[in-house]
Amino acid sequence: MISEDFKVIVHKSYNSDADYKQSVLGLPENYKEIKTLEDLLSINYKHVSVNDQLRGNLITKLKSQQFPYSGIIGYDEDIVPSLNRAILSAHDMLLVGQIGQAKTKIAETVAKNLLSPIPIVEGSITNDIPTLIPESELVSLLNDKEITRSRPEFYVSTETEDKIRNNRLDTKIVWIDGPSRYKYLLATPDISVKDLVGQIDAIKIAKRGVEIYNMESYSPGQLLLARHGVFCIDELPVLDPRKQVALLSVLQEGIYTTGSYPVIFKPNTRIIATANPIDYTHSGKIIEPLYDRMKSHIITRYPKKVYDEMMIMVQEAKISNSRNVVLPIFILRTLAEITRIARDHPEINHEKGVSVRMSIHSLEILISEAERVRGIINNIKAVPRFSDIYSIRQTSKFELSEIDDSHENRINILDAIISDAIKKVCAQYVTNVPPERLMNLKNEFKINKAFHVSQDISGSAKNPKSYESQVNKFSSLREIMDIVINNISQDQKHFEESLLENAINVDTSKDTKDPEYLSSVTELVLEGLRFTDPPILDRKEGIYAHA
Repeated sequence: MISEDFKVIVHKSYNSDADYKQSVLGLPENYKEIKTLEDLLSINYKHVSVNDQLRGNLITKLKSQQFPYSGIIGYDEDIVPSLNRAILSAHDMLLVGQIGQAKTKIAETVAKNLLSPIPIVEGSITNDIPTLIPESELVSLLNDKEITRSRPEFYVSTETEDKIRNNRLDTKIVWIDGPSRYKYLLATPDISVKDLVGQIDAIKIAKRGVEIYNMESYSPGQLLLARHGVFCIDELPVLDPRKQVALLSVLQEGIYTTGSYPVIFKPNTRIIATANPIDYTHSGKIIEPLYDRMKSHIITRYPKKVYDEMMIMVQEAKISNSRNVVLPIFILRTLAEITRIARDHPEINHEKGVSVRMSIHSLEILISEAERVRGIINNIKAVPRFSDIYSIRQTSKFELSEIDDSHENRINILDAIISDAIKKVCAQYVTNVPPERLMNLKNEFKINKAFHVSQDISGSAKNPKSYESQVNKFSSLREIMDIVINNISQDQKHFEESLLENAINVDTSKDTKDPEYLSSVTELVLEGLRFTDPPILDRKEGIYAHA
């Protein structure tokens, strides 16, 4: 193809209106069919900036009454409106909150849900969009001629320029979505300015014999690797002032240079940073100019409602064999209450906080404990019980502030919290039981003496020591269990409605006839009968007896 043909093709594409329908903002309906530079030019593709994509796609979701941040739970009243305002205003954001408040998940979700796929040259690590190359420069590349640059601005990498020179209109294009343009950086003391903005690569200079000011000598940093996407800087205050300064021109003008390198870089990146409240308020942790240029500061928090904490747990927990697990809702509620009580405990460090991850990891370990003790050995479903609950000692992470922060003290406080949580949960389910049933059960315990509970005792009636066999000796206990199971079912129904409202696709169907599930309910009922007024039962070393 002669050079004049390239010139005509590029000129027509750059100077004509987009010739395609959009499925979402900036995305052609038939984008999967657009695989080469020629395809891209033929539709007169027009790139939509990150700010416009975020704003436009948010507006579309709000108009259609779609929740813009799937997976973010319990923030509808305050944090979600703040996010919406920041995105509509094209603000870079600083999310301030304690550990485990979904700060980085928010940043990732913004990229996932509100960024449209974009076309880049295949293999490009800096998300090079070929139609952002100035018209004259793209024509020169297609004709394999030297580029005369009017200003030292980075548009695409030298590797991409070489691909266009070699492949011309057949240069391969791939479309990358929002999650692929989400860049996460944990701020640590060893992060350097070069890590952020790139560097002149001495090895490239030596190997290729290029001049120091040639584009080929430059290796991109994190900012350019996050181009056309969302750049999450976790724990921003950890960066020392010199490194924070490197972000200033990006936030103020959308450009930066690297050292004495005479090239302008435009990352076209939305920056969402996070900070802990302690660091955020500490003088000098975030330099004042950067603090000012992070235009929206959004304060996060822990879930206010127990259902929110429970939904986060089932959404985030990694369960290896979910089909072989039955998760009673009262176990979920107990784990949530343990975390919530810990957050308000007078001897636990409130500044450090108690993460939602404690609930999530405790759920995972509790399921594994049920598998370890009963499920695997007996080839039955894993159903957690209260007698398994102390396995969460290994996942319950918090710091003490008023007393010595020793392992022994933490365990003692956790055990007391567990007891309080179980008592609170039992009071919710072991309720509206007729007084005469309670009296009948009390009399039955006088006759049958005791009920033995243990992690090792299975639920099946084949075992004479099983929970089912023991329950059969107490007709009133069976009647009380039926009332409690009905209470549990009502709570389960409301919880499933909340899951549906939050578009959480988790199978919560339960086999209420499963012996292991009934064994878990049995422990709930027996514990609840310890807290009636007056108490019906007393417990000592795994034996429930007449109080």
